[in-house]
Amino acid sequence: MALLFFLILAFCTGLGLSESSSRTRLVGGHHRCEGRVEVERNGQWGTVCDDGWGMKNVEVVCRELGCGAATGTPSGTLYKPLAEKDQKVLIQAVNCSGMESKLIHCEQEEDVFDCSHNEDAGVMCEIPETVRLVGGPGRCKGRVEVKHREQWGTVCKAGWNLSAAKVVCWQLGCGRATLTQRCCNKDTQGQGPIWLSKVSCSGQEESLQDCPSGLWGKNNCTHDEDICVECEDPFDLRLVGGDTRCSGRLEVLHKGEWGSVCDDGWGEKEEKVVCKQLGCGESILLSAKARRNFGLGAGRIWLDDVHCSGKEQSLEQCRHRFWGHHNCNHKEDVAVTCLEL
Repeated sequence: MALLFFLILAFCTGLGLSESSSRTRLVGGHHRCEGRVEVERNGQWGTVCDDGWGMKNVEVVCRELGCGAATGTPSGTLYKPLAEKDQKVLIQAVNCSGMESKLIHCEQEEDVFDCSHNEDAGVMCEIPETVRLVGGPGRCKGRVEVKHREQWGTVCKAGWNLSAAKVVCWQLGCGRATLTQRCCNKDTQGQGPIWLSKVSCSGQEESLQDCPSGLWGKNNCTHDEDICVECEDPFDLRLVGGDTRCSGRLEVLHKGEWGSVCDDGWGEKEEKVVCKQLGCGESILLSAKARRNFGLGAGRIWLDDVHCSGKEQSLEQCRHRFWGHHNCNHKEDVAVTCLEL
């Protein structure tokens, strides 16, 4: 009898450990609720095969991650950087009813034998609106407001720092935080409750609500201390003027405007990062004549003196002069050609 009890206890405990050691995340998206699906099994992160992947599976992932409604089932290969070759595809043939609270509760096969990373599953969910920037010129600039008990309120400057601003910008799917600790001026101060103060983020949190803070609504702040944040618009790049998306004149998006990149200091390492970010193959060295076939850019020249190590996942992570500062003309626009995968 004692042996039977021990076996039952061990079996139940084992199940609990299995579930508690399983987590789900989305990688490579513009915000935390979009990206390639990865699951953790016994401390190891791996991808999910898209065989049979559908909206009911996506609904479960969105629910597990505290995101909004499911909106799409994109290929995981759209999200860069791609999964490393030595990263495993951990599960396949996932079949959810759509009512499960976690992906691990769905039917699935862990004996993966015929899936490669070209079949990685992706997820798109709406961003739950629990934080916003208001009163600014766009959605990525303004007064920080958080939603609590179905009511929007402001955040006090007490304890606020760069790490907290980074979390807000990431949560909203914006670019890097550029203005982080300024109190709002009189015209942009809020009204109503001041929900948060003494917010203390590490910068690694998925949302502002995950950061330690004082008790909701319990503070001695006034709206003179409302915090405002400015984030860059989401960084993006493209190749234009070529026959495919992996070939053309390089343009980067900054402040909502596309502009070119000057070729001062440009080389193989920089091209490698561009091809990687676009999800294309290796770069191909072009002659000056071939580069001219893509035509000259017009308007802004955003970047100059770009220097990459080749290990960066995004051109934004490479060193460069301040945005818009250059000594170039459009005859020096960078053009890139990558192999197509």
